[in-house]
Amino acid sequence: MNKLILAVATATVMMASPVFAGDAAAGKTKSAMCAACHGAAGISAIPMYPNLAGQKEAYLAKQLKDFISGNRKDPVMSAMAAGLSEADVANLATYYAKIK
Repeated sequence: MNKLILAVATATVMMASPVFAGDAAAGKTKSAMCAACHGAAGISAIPMYPNLAGQKEAYLAKQLKDFISGNRKDPVMSAMAAGLSEADVANLATYYAKIK
């Protein structure tokens, strides 16, 4: 019985904490298209564009997915995100999240 409770508790914690398997090196390569607005290292020099460096991985992935799906609308970002694959989203989110 204790093993069952432990298994359920472990599964619950794992589902509540999404694990991302993005490749930061691939994300850095893909980030070249982001640099004009968000800065080469994710720190924007233009006040109207947000900094991406150090943001939470899940947050970054959600925002990109929302631009792709149309749940979040911005003419520039929607167009930029439209061509991103699931792997691209994960890689970019991992890359920017790891920048301190």
